[in-house]
Amino acid sequence: MTRVRVTAPHGAARTPVRAGQRTGESREAAQDSEVGQVFVRSLIRSQLRLALVVAGGFLLVLAAFPLVLLAVPGLADAPVAGIPFGWLLLGAGIYPVIGLSAWLYVRTAARNEARYRDLAGEQ
Repeated sequence: MTRVRVTAPHGAARTPVRAGQRTGESREAAQDSEVGQVFVRSLIRSQLRLALVVAGGFLLVLAAFPLVLLAVPGLADAPVAGIPFGWLLLGAGIYPVIGLSAWLYVRTAARNEARYRDLAGEQ
């Protein structure tokens, strides 16, 4: 078996192209113009707002778990498969919430970026 070394031509660009990004030209053109800078700032604001909303919602749900256990007497000590419900809720019940929060964030962030690409591509 022979080894083959694959290299790019010397004049090729050294920056990687991300998935979904056609070329760096539209991104650079969008950032160079005044309207493009507004689009970029808008994208950054929407992504920050999304991160804060998802993190806030996650923290509210996380804080609600122990409150539910305190509000209903005896619920924390009720056995489920030999394990107290409080331990199950706090130990394993958080993982679906983490997964849902991550899925929601990724889906909405991708939608925000797709809107930005559509707007930047129309210039």
